[in-house]
Amino acid sequence: RSSDLAGDSMSAVCACSVPVGSLIARRLPGAYFHDAWSVEPADPTLCALGQFLQAAQATPPWVNRLMSLRNRVVARLGLKDLGHLNGFDADKPVDRYKTGDRIGIFTLLENQPDEVILGDTDKHLDVALSVHQRPNPETGRVLVTVSTVVHTHNLLGRLYMLPVAPVHKLIVPSAMQAFG
Repeated sequence: RSSDLAGDSMSAVCACSVPVGSLIARRLPGAYFHDAWSVEPADPTLCALGQFLQAAQATPPWVNRLMSLRNRVVARLGLKDLGHLNGFDADKPVDRYKTGDRIGIFTLLENQPDEVILGDTDKHLDVALSVHQRPNPETGRVLVTVSTVVHTHNLLGRLYMLPVAPVHKLIVPSAMQAFG
């Protein structure tokens, strides 16, 4: 699917494969759901966590409204209220984040300059999100890939993913517009 990466616009978000050799690729076996989206960022000098923070800070308002709705609905099922994607201290320097810190709806699991893994675990599923960057083999410019991997634990997790998976495929590319 590398041909999906080519586009008319430098900042076009495109569906792609999870990057081979990435940290998130280790989480693929047995996944119930996974996807990946790539874009050439406007600021290629940011580290992977910096790219995530930039995009999360620019979360479209409709995404936060959906998260509020999600939080109200799942509270009745005993699941976590995750807050909002941009629910973090925007003034905190990138280098002050440590593994285990909460950043919006996620916990920082792994942090390398070229890839960050964020995630959350609840009784119904585990989700991991990667922001991975590397040179685009076609252009030589930096390419940022956001990959999501979900492992469900039970029927509730699979039922949860029925509405979440299609909405996720709208949210991630929309949020990634902040990269370009």
